[in-house]
Amino acid sequence: MKTTRLVVLAAAVAALAVTVAAGASAARKVSSCPNGQVNFGVEPYDTGAKFTAAYQSLTKILSENLGCPVKLVVTSNYTAEVEAMRAKKLDVAEFGPLGYIFAHQLAKAQPVAVFATKDKKPVTYTAAIWVPTNSTITSVAGLKGHTLALSDPASTSGNLLPLYAMEKAGLNPTKDVSIKYAGGHPQSLLALTNGQVDAAEVNSQQQATATAAGQFDTTKFKVLWRSDPLPNDPITVRGDLPAAFQAAVKAALLKMTPTQLTLVDTELGVDSGPMIAATDSMFKTIRDVVSIEHLKISQIG
Repeated sequence: MKTTRLVVLAAAVAALAVTVAAGASAARKVSSCPNGQVNFGVEPYDTGAKFTAAYQSLTKILSENLGCPVKLVVTSNYTAEVEAMRAKKLDVAEFGPLGYIFAHQLAKAQPVAVFATKDKKPVTYTAAIWVPTNSTITSVAGLKGHTLALSDPASTSGNLLPLYAMEKAGLNPTKDVSIKYAGGHPQSLLALTNGQVDAAEVNSQQQATATAAGQFDTTKFKVLWRSDPLPNDPITVRGDLPAAFQAAVKAALLKMTPTQLTLVDTELGVDSGPMIAATDSMFKTIRDVVSIEHLKISQIG
């Protein structure tokens, strides 16, 4: 009888040890997260329920992989996201390429992951200026004296590169073209399809999602100019956070499967692939344009 009691006691002690170890492991995970919660920011490059649902799905998976609550924060505009990370209100954030350049400079944003294709190559997209098929405008230089809808002053494809293209064509964008900032890529497309402007920026991501939704008939419009492929949005971590946390976020993102990323990939207009590691060097081209243009964040928002 005494032996039996000792066996039961030993088993209970072992079970308690396992419970304590599990609890300690969970506690370590939660304590590794800033203030017990991660604030994940994303700029409003699209609108609507599908956009929100896609990033709610992403943050839910990140929360599970990371082992602590993750709160989704959709900022009011692109610049607001940079400022939110600079004010330490965001711990992790997905930025457009131009937003990333400023976030890296001003908020110490460190790139940890980018979306990839099925063969694990970084996803790219293109900026473009579109006009109706019956438009008399046949070149970027021909935009002189016409109205042009652009997305947001802090957008790479929706402002920076179209402005650069106009300057290379010999135009002074602020004097030669009547620019209308629509407030986002969907709004810029609508300004074009509703006949409110003569031309508009519609990047390849917005083209893909709007076409799939039956909102953009490409047979009725033509491309006036298209950029070279651009690096897609990096997901970043604020650089003043502990290195162990930054590494944990990176691992949690790279662990996500293509199936788990389907909703976000659909928003980005690409086939579902995994995430791969990001580096600052991926965005050198954008940084070079910012340098050539002597662009400051105060000029874009």
